[in-house]
Amino acid sequence: MQVRRAFEFGGGRVLLGPDGGPISFEHAADPGRIYLLDEAAAAWHGPDHYWGTGFVITPEGAGRWQAASDIDWRDDGVTVRHRPRPELDLTVVRRVAGERFTESYTWTNVGEAEAQLTSLAVNVPIRDVYDAAVSSLARSCHAHIFTGGAWSWILAEPMSATPPLLGVIVREGDLWAYSIESRNTHTSSDNRGHIVVHPTDHARNPEAFGGQPILTLAPGASYTLTWELGWYDSREAFLAATDAPAEFPDLTAPLGSAVPVELAEGTRMVAAGGETHGVKYVELERDGRRSRTAVAHLAPTRDLVEARVERILNEHRPVERPEPERFAFLPVDTRTGLRQTENAWADWSDGAERVGMAVLLQQARLQNWGDAAAIDDALLGFARFARERLIQADGSIRRSSRPGNEPLRLYNTPWLAHFFVDQFELYGDVADLELAATLLESSYALGVADHLSIGHPEAVVATATALQHRGDAARADSLREALIGHTRRFVDRGTDLPAHEVKYEQSMVAPLVSLLATGYELRPDERVLAALRTSLGWLRAFGGPQPHVRLRDVGIRHWDGYWFGIDRQWGDTFPHYWSVLTAIALRQLPEELKTEENQRAADAIFAANLVDFSPAGDATCAFLLPSCVDGRPAYRADPLANDQDWALALLLRSTAACSLSRRAVATGPT
Repeated sequence: MQVRRAFEFGGGRVLLGPDGGPISFEHAADPGRIYLLDEAAAAWHGPDHYWGTGFVITPEGAGRWQAASDIDWRDDGVTVRHRPRPELDLTVVRRVAGERFTESYTWTNVGEAEAQLTSLAVNVPIRDVYDAAVSSLARSCHAHIFTGGAWSWILAEPMSATPPLLGVIVREGDLWAYSIESRNTHTSSDNRGHIVVHPTDHARNPEAFGGQPILTLAPGASYTLTWELGWYDSREAFLAATDAPAEFPDLTAPLGSAVPVELAEGTRMVAAGGETHGVKYVELERDGRRSRTAVAHLAPTRDLVEARVERILNEHRPVERPEPERFAFLPVDTRTGLRQTENAWADWSDGAERVGMAVLLQQARLQNWGDAAAIDDALLGFARFARERLIQADGSIRRSSRPGNEPLRLYNTPWLAHFFVDQFELYGDVADLELAATLLESSYALGVADHLSIGHPEAVVATATALQHRGDAARADSLREALIGHTRRFVDRGTDLPAHEVKYEQSMVAPLVSLLATGYELRPDERVLAALRTSLGWLRAFGGPQPHVRLRDVGIRHWDGYWFGIDRQWGDTFPHYWSVLTAIALRQLPEELKTEENQRAADAIFAANLVDFSPAGDATCAFLLPSCVDGRPAYRADPLANDQDWALALLLRSTAACSLSRRAVATGPT
């Protein structure tokens, strides 16, 4: 019979399996929450990735550890031993003491020669899984990971944004990277995979996270990694326990300005990056222990937009095609400048998310940025292309101009509807406004009231406002009433959100918050406000509190490199451009829910997304953050410039959208 033993700490408990490793963490305050992956709920999880298993790579070879070679149970925990390599012994000591559960991993060189550990990995399989929304909110956790050397931690936060949170804080040793395993077409987009943390991952990706060390052990010498686990009622309580060596009120600054930092007593800044545009590393030292994080210096937004607009005009239009297809926009391989053809891959099409390039041109034109004549020609051409090749008779929108049957994709409609209402604002053609209204009305006939389409509330408000100003109050009111009904429908649904292209994700919850905020602004209702307050918590839970420019407040996404990139690589994408949907939703909150902190977060999310653009106009659709994904080096930008321009476009549009929403309230139905 296999022995499992429970040890109580801090109001919860850890259940250790027969080999002495944690197989679950449980707390009576949230008994249904599954903090760790479980084979019963995830068949792709198994012993190779149980908590505390791992691997080592050396110049002489590699090894893994799983089953214990020796195990010593005690009243307050267990000590287990492994021999991952002939010259390397691993002792793991697990103890509970009051409020904390502590693990120490000690690797000792038992050989006669110096040992170099060039990769060292420990599995921490937090259950970051998207089941249906009801199940995700009741059972799953977001894993917020910060591997900043001595300043490292992991936070398993319930997707419901309710306590308790399970925190892991490094107290001895360092973590310099994390990687992801078990990401492929089998686990697909709904599973983040197995999380692996590294004192070093030099062997597989020496430059990841600003550089990976080599751990050198003389004969008889050891390296120890110790962390403590505890239960926390809030993020704030957890962060206070981390004993941070510094605080970064902001993680970005304009070129020529310093990123503000507040050093803790005894901390000194060893190095800080230069002041060219992009991500820079900050090195810290306290009590002989090194830490590192990343900040960014940013070129002016106008410079980035105008450079990107020029690149879109010069490279992303398929001028080799006949009209009107030549007015579309395509992805580009930035390594060569070659436009990427669709190749039977929907996310490389000339429609759908590529509409973001046209929207960026529009927003630049509305700001009087860039070459007005060239932008006008491109926008008028794209409008013709969209009318003739993307919009169907029933008002649905195709993903591609290529002929063939396509399933209905409601996401596509508000993007083009808002494009056409902005065309009306630019050029005054009433046919564009009529088309925008027709597309939105058709979307309700096609079922959008049960969908959380990105940008839908904003498109409805913009179109209704324009109709109102044209004197068509009845049609404007009809659109607003449809949106109010849409809002109430989702209030009634509660946690039972419909699955979209991913079963549960940030780009469902951000549109939900936008929908509820807009509906509440149109017609205040306490039920809507209560639902908005709850869903705001769900949304904020997607973005962690890591002091890293690519991570803080940025919603977790981990599939876009595969679907939209050219390297077809799964894994965490930070920041992904749809993270700005969170920023937009935060800016749309009613005054009752706005705070200085959530408005700061909105600004920070927009700023973080600027790191994926260069002053030369280059861009990437996905920066893969882990050091490796399934053994393939990551921590790099995918070479394809594809759909990322939504980040810039929505940054420019967001202020105007909020203004339109306020005007809609002033003129809308009561």
